[in-house]
Amino acid sequence: MLNVVLFQPEIPHNTGAIGRLCLATRARLHLIKPLGFCLDDKQLKRAGLDYWQEVEVRVWEDWETLKKEIPAEAACWFIECQGEKVYWEADLRAAEEIYLVFGPETRGIPVSVMEPERCLRIPMEGTRSLNLATAAGIVMYEAVRQRSGGFMIYDL
Repeated sequence: MLNVVLFQPEIPHNTGAIGRLCLATRARLHLIKPLGFCLDDKQLKRAGLDYWQEVEVRVWEDWETLKKEIPAEAACWFIECQGEKVYWEADLRAAEEIYLVFGPETRGIPVSVMEPERCLRIPMEGTRSLNLATAAGIVMYEAVRQRSGGFMIYDL
């Protein structure tokens, strides 16, 4: 199963858009507190449209609590600008469960959370970062592509 982790997300409409991506790819969405908004925020629901209530969302108090629940055989990838490996170079099929971890919009993933050898980056020129929902969509659909043999299937 594909899991998307938003570490302390700050902007509700990004989380709402990522929730829609999770629904489209049958991924589970994990939100790590503190959140920069309330889960009943109007912008969150607006971005998630009428799909938000169908998204499988789990809210965690902190990274350590979630980390304890991640199965040992799962693969955890941290998507961050300073990653040495490009996201398409990672084998996103190697484990049945994968976790794609994204940091807050203004700060990125803290060094204390990241595992440098598990960091992936999205190549870009002319900007230092992409919108969080855009970045999540890019990497999520690469995982879908790899896990489906290049065809969209819902057996992630």
